Amino acid sequence: MTNTPSQTSGVQILEVAPELAGQRIDNFLRTQLRGVPKTLIYRILRKGEVRVNKGRIKPEYKLQAGDLVRVPPLRLAERDEPEPLAQGLLERLESAIVYEDKALIVLNKPAGIAVHGGSGLSYGVIEALRQLRPDAKELELVHRLDRDTSGLLMVAKKRSMLRHLHQALRGDGVDKRYMALVRGRWDTSKKQVSAPLLKNTLRSGERMVEVTEDGKEALTLFRVLRRFGDFATLVEAKPVTGRTHQIRVHARHAGHSIAGDSKYGDEDFTREVRELGGKRLFLHAYALKVPLPDGGELSLEAPVDEVWARTLERLGE
Repeated sequence: MTNTPSQTSGVQILEVAPELAGQRIDNFLRTQLRGVPKTLIYRILRKGEVRVNKGRIKPEYKLQAGDLVRVPPLRLAERDEPEPLAQGLLERLESAIVYEDKALIVLNKPAGIAVHGGSGLSYGVIEALRQLRPDAKELELVHRLDRDTSGLLMVAKKRSMLRHLHQALRGDGVDKRYMALVRGRWDTSKKQVSAPLLKNTLRSGERMVEVTEDGKEALTLFRVLRRFGDFATLVEAKPVTGRTHQIRVHARHAGHSIAGDSKYGDEDFTREVRELGGKRLFLHAYALKVPLPDGGELSLEAPVDEVWARTLERLGE
């Protein structure tokens, strides 16, 4: 009987650098143990095989500077090592980068690409960027975009930038604006939707969000950008709070679901837009203003893709 070729690492002792203080142990290990499947990382954490300063810890433990993390020997089948990602995808994401400095990458994420692997996907934007920027050891997503939403996505290259931007996101320092193509004629006087949102996970593992009194407070500001008769309206959406699927659920709650939204949309409206060539979710994070640690401000806009542009052109005809 032949065994699957495997490699065994020895015991590893990892010291936590000051710039990584405050990071959760599970996220720390996912970054440090490149190529180790997430399932294995969570298994050794659950079983208490990872020790910090010789003591057992929980997966949500937050690291302190100077902590000594003991990782047990890991037996890795070679097939578990991450496949090098397809060159075409890497090139597509490299060309999607709209801003980069020593501490931050901002890219215009294409629709249909997840921000990270999981839920049956072996890769996402973050895994691809780690292959594109192997020297950036601290790459982390600053925030998320749904897989089918396109537009501006921030990825920190340094822990200090991640902390700075998380603080800005918690306050009102970051201005994020989206464009959405919605069903029907959006009334100009309807400038905001305030409706509490509750996140549910269905048996299938799918996340659904609904408007309900016992949900978390959520507010989105809307502005009409362009009308297509009574059929559709292009609106700008500015989420004041940052709840999961907020713009999509608030648009539906207002009676104007977003074109191409398979979860919260209107099937007939989506089908009619698809017949014009609009085979995507019409939600795009197009504008971003963020404060930089040096006191400056970064202001970016990201163009829509060809599918979006062509569909609106046809609607305009």
